[in-house]
Amino acid sequence: NPRINLASTAPTVIMMVGLQGSGKTTTCAKLALMLRKQGQRPLLVAADVYRPAAIDQLVTLGRQLDIPVHEQGAHTAPLDIVTAGVAKARELGSTVVILDTAGRLHVDDEMMSEVAVIKERLHPHEVLLVVDAMTGQDAVRAAGEFHSRLGVTGLILSKMDGDARGGAALSVRAVTGVPVRFMGTGEKPDAFEPFHPDRLAQRILGMGDVLTLIERAQANIDQQKAEQWEKKLRTASFTLEDFLDQLQQVKKMGPLSQLLEMIPGMSSMAKKLPTAALDDRQVHKVEAIIY
Repeated sequence: NPRINLASTAPTVIMMVGLQGSGKTTTCAKLALMLRKQGQRPLLVAADVYRPAAIDQLVTLGRQLDIPVHEQGAHTAPLDIVTAGVAKARELGSTVVILDTAGRLHVDDEMMSEVAVIKERLHPHEVLLVVDAMTGQDAVRAAGEFHSRLGVTGLILSKMDGDARGGAALSVRAVTGVPVRFMGTGEKPDAFEPFHPDRLAQRILGMGDVLTLIERAQANIDQQKAEQWEKKLRTASFTLEDFLDQLQQVKKMGPLSQLLEMIPGMSSMAKKLPTAALDDRQVHKVEAIIY
């Protein structure tokens, strides 16, 4: 079940953990955006006081997405920050609190003790481990360590838009016995989707992923406009302005190369095309010509 298990009494506390460089801070913002689209009122808590600019990064992402962020600077103890963050969530009436805890370049006792104390004091409803899909066995070892110390409830695979295709996901799932809940499919805040193993397997095998393609189209393309375009195509009155409008809506669905991979049979054809043909900047050129 790729959904977040929400608490019966708000706020639901979600603790995000992971190694430094796994994309944890960005994933916090992506998860908050997804939950807000589902009708929740999220609050982000910046508790990574060790990585330079981690707090600024979360504050900037929160400002861009119009999601409130609780921060107390880099000189306050993480436990104090998260405790105050949950209290602030109750004040604001937030339904979900997402804690961005500190990552390290490798698993160490100091780091584990810190997140273990936070878990013990706050009793989060979810402990989600962010795993970089591009990494290999290091991610598997780290996942085993996190799970043994914290009791991870779910995994999030970041950087799934890379070429590695998340091979480490199979190992991490086997080692922890914990399900993969979500995956990050790009750098943009909305490049985040529930994890469906069958769909990913089809993508890896070059069989496409029509269901995800349909879901993206439903989320990004205006149904009324799509019907207007169809009528115009049938009556040969489809203009360059309509084409421009259509291009801009398709762009919202994600990179062209990613969309082609979702169409059955197209992934093998896409590999034969020159890199420039799948460059999203080509779309900007077409837009510029029309303008």
